[in-house]
Amino acid sequence: MTSKLKPTLGTLHLWGIAVGLVISGEYFGWSYGWGVAGTLGFLITTALIATMYTCFIFSFTELTTAIPHAGGPFAYSRHAFGETGGLIAGLATLIEFVFAPPAIAMAIGAYLNVQYPDLNPKTAAVGAYLVFMTLNILGVKLAAMFELVVTVLAVLELLVFMGVVSPGFSIANFAANGWAGSDHFGMPALSGIFAAIPFAIWFFLAIEGAAMAAEEAKDPKRTIPKAYITGILTLVVLAIGVMLLAGGAGDWRKLSDINDPLPQAMKMIVGEHSNWMHMLVWIGLFGLVASFHGIILGYSRQFFALARAGYLPQGLAKLSRFQTPHRAIIAGGVIGIAAIYSDGLINLQGMTLTAAMITMAVFGAIVMYLMSMLSLFKLRRTAPDMERSFRAPGYPIIPGIALVLSLVCLIAMLWFNPVIGGLFVGIMVVGYIYFLATKTQRQNAPQDAMLMGE
Repeated sequence: MTSKLKPTLGTLHLWGIAVGLVISGEYFGWSYGWGVAGTLGFLITTALIATMYTCFIFSFTELTTAIPHAGGPFAYSRHAFGETGGLIAGLATLIEFVFAPPAIAMAIGAYLNVQYPDLNPKTAAVGAYLVFMTLNILGVKLAAMFELVVTVLAVLELLVFMGVVSPGFSIANFAANGWAGSDHFGMPALSGIFAAIPFAIWFFLAIEGAAMAAEEAKDPKRTIPKAYITGILTLVVLAIGVMLLAGGAGDWRKLSDINDPLPQAMKMIVGEHSNWMHMLVWIGLFGLVASFHGIILGYSRQFFALARAGYLPQGLAKLSRFQTPHRAIIAGGVIGIAAIYSDGLINLQGMTLTAAMITMAVFGAIVMYLMSMLSLFKLRRTAPDMERSFRAPGYPIIPGIALVLSLVCLIAMLWFNPVIGGLFVGIMVVGYIYFLATKTQRQNAPQDAMLMGE
């Protein structure tokens, strides 16, 4: 048993992971934002969030290349702010990556249920966990190659969707009742723009997870910037295109509270029995699978990095004979499957389980974004001689925009989601109590020069 990951991934693998982690967000989840903001209000939300993510990724890449560590944001914050800073960023990242997969698994179940009405979506969701946990355990090179293939297919499928529905696109359909159910801008629309933030974030959530493959990247200082920058540009174009064309296909209100908006939007144009419909359902699964599979890779590396550093039980840092953190993969799967079966038993703010888990994952992401940008500013000041093969362009303005917009998002999230926000804080407090009780465990952990800033 060893605790060192092996570098095997190139630029294309990393692009596949970065885009694949996120691409399910173009297939489902975002349309819940229409339910609170309307199409026009949500367009404003999405533009703000796209700006935040673009600034964030250009800044985050500096950290990823300077500290290519499997812990990603945990390592940057540990380096900048010590053990407690590492805990905050590490736990927030773990919450993001553990709560996103059950939402995606439920969407996989919903897509399969369109094709097989007798299939229980929960059963399909659990089956997805078992299949892709196994694939991740069998080796990172195999997992990354699979991720690349399904990501390319998912991108092509989104382009096909846009091509098929574009002849039926109507700007009048898109704009009708576009301000939170009204044709006129007012306070409900303004409130909706902020309430819709988690669903706009879902368009881009988890792209930062490619940082957790940094230890397994060949020449990370060169490959990671290429993968991240081409990745964020790919996702911004796809997000805007899918949202505009789906919203103009018919009555967008029918798509605003479901897990399969793209097949239903296409149905408005080509009809229920079109071959295009069947193709979208089947190939559309690739988008969900790409993110699901990639986020399993992400959460397992976060469990692994935290356990290796003594922040979690060290058994989670063990590697299999395939050089993969199999125990960490299984741990996240157990939590995800439990979340799937809690659907209907737990009601949070009257949301569907999918919407609630998206919101919880977004809380983790926003706290992690704040910690990452604060780490960037701190390390520029305290470690000016650190080797930085990529430097954030427009510093300090570009990372400053990402920091300010992240803070706005966190305030809005807490205002509109007090119950889920309280649950998030509760999980962080439990993690901090465990942290206080396990100082010896961290002292006995293997020394990691990159983590310690040496």
